[in-house]
Amino acid sequence: MKEDTRSLPGLAERLRLDKWLWAARFYKTRSLAAEDIDKGRIQVNGQVAKPSRELKTGDRVDIRQGALTRTVVIRALSTVRGPAPQAQQLYEETAESIARKALFTEQRKLAGEPAESIEQGRPTKRDRRQLADWQRWSASIDE
Repeated sequence: MKEDTRSLPGLAERLRLDKWLWAARFYKTRSLAAEDIDKGRIQVNGQVAKPSRELKTGDRVDIRQGALTRTVVIRALSTVRGPAPQAQQLYEETAESIARKALFTEQRKLAGEPAESIEQGRPTKRDRRQLADWQRWSASIDE
């Protein structure tokens, strides 16, 4: 069921990591991709990489976005950022990564809403005045 990658524009044999992440639509700009690579959020074949690291097909890339880590295997290298369906042909997400993503979304659905713990709303004008008066007096006592 693998799609034919020959229809992809701008195919290359070697390509920089930051450019591939941009072309595969993981990041909106190359500079954002390079920034996350420098922060150590991207690993290639289990090793921390640099933005200029050259990729080849078959490499395994771990991408940590928020609390979720996605693991993809590179199927093609493209220098062109195309539409999403073409970008999805550049990689194949591993089965473990898909299972982790499903588990994470299920846990988020079952988790309670943080806003439900708030019993009273925003402070009223009177509450703000009392708070300001309290802060003014507490500051003068410490001196």
